[in-house]
Amino acid sequence: MGEIIAAGIVAHAPTIMMSREDRYELNEGKEISLVPGLHRLKSEVLDVLKPDTVVLLDTHWFTIVEFCVTAHSRRAGLFTSDELPRGMKQIPYDIKGSPALAHAIAERATQAGVRTTAIDDPWLPIHYPTVNLTTFLQGEEEWLSVSHAYSGEPDDFLTVGEGIGRAIRESDKRVVIIASGSMSHRFWPFKQIPLHEASDPIHISSPEAREADLERLRWFAEGNHAAVIDSMPEYLRHAPEARFGHYLMMAAACGGRSWKAKGRQFSDYENATGTSQVHVWFDKPADGWN
Repeated sequence: MGEIIAAGIVAHAPTIMMSREDRYELNEGKEISLVPGLHRLKSEVLDVLKPDTVVLLDTHWFTIVEFCVTAHSRRAGLFTSDELPRGMKQIPYDIKGSPALAHAIAERATQAGVRTTAIDDPWLPIHYPTVNLTTFLQGEEEWLSVSHAYSGEPDDFLTVGEGIGRAIRESDKRVVIIASGSMSHRFWPFKQIPLHEASDPIHISSPEAREADLERLRWFAEGNHAAVIDSMPEYLRHAPEARFGHYLMMAAACGGRSWKAKGRQFSDYENATGTSQVHVWFDKPADGWN
């Protein structure tokens, strides 16, 4: 039997790919906490757990009429972001995949009621939530990426997550799930962005969004995932990234409303041009996820 051995919300903000000098200049002479947080996740968690596979829920891979999962045996090349081509350009990536698990996830999520397709097209684009995090976290394990259906509602994300969890349990894999994305995700208007690039959360797009994020961070620390799931209609007013689908899929895979794992932060709660950024990790409790 396979198992999910850990899970986490991990930020992929473009600033993590900047040089140290540029990060300090952007952040009033200080390091953004996301970068040392990623180094700690690698050394303190992934290098210790040594998972067989990482399933990354990629908030920049938008699909419309279905969810998709990468089924390549390997993805390799150079990545330049069409969103930020000056700062993220020609980044090398070489990622070993897990075709069998990808097809199993697609089958189980579709059986659960949400069409999901495994894709192994060699020309399929890759997105920077995957590239940025493999740059920091990749070891010898396999990685696969799951898309976000742009048209999805919270119940769709939860259903896909249930399929992901079932496919993992039926496999022979020890799997880490990474929900790669932010919490509230509203940018400042173009002309105001240069005034709000430092990481201090005072720069989050609104006080209301900041308070909503902090409330959910408290729930994560308590292991109160039911409260996060049940309050999604309210939270959607603050524009969480990808409708918070990355979190919902992860939570459902780990047990949904009955998931009780407590989160520990591997970074501060930070701003990036109005959006929230944080790493929160959920270790598997000794008595299981639920």
